[in-house]
Amino acid sequence: MLKNIKITQIKSSIGRLPKHKAILISLGLKYIGHTVIKKNTPSILGMIKKISYMIKVSY
Repeated sequence: MLKNIKITQIKSSIGRLPKHKAILISLGLKYIGHTVIKKNTPSILGMIKKISYMIKVSY
């Protein structure tokens, strides 16, 4: 069974690379302080690694 990951956006998407903005959208993050819960899958972990400077992750 996969565990869930709690992801919170802590930095703005303004002025970021278009790829990083697209990752935020695909994770479902819309604004600073927004939190989503996702399954712990390799694709989600790859996205988290790319934008780790913009988010806070709790396992």
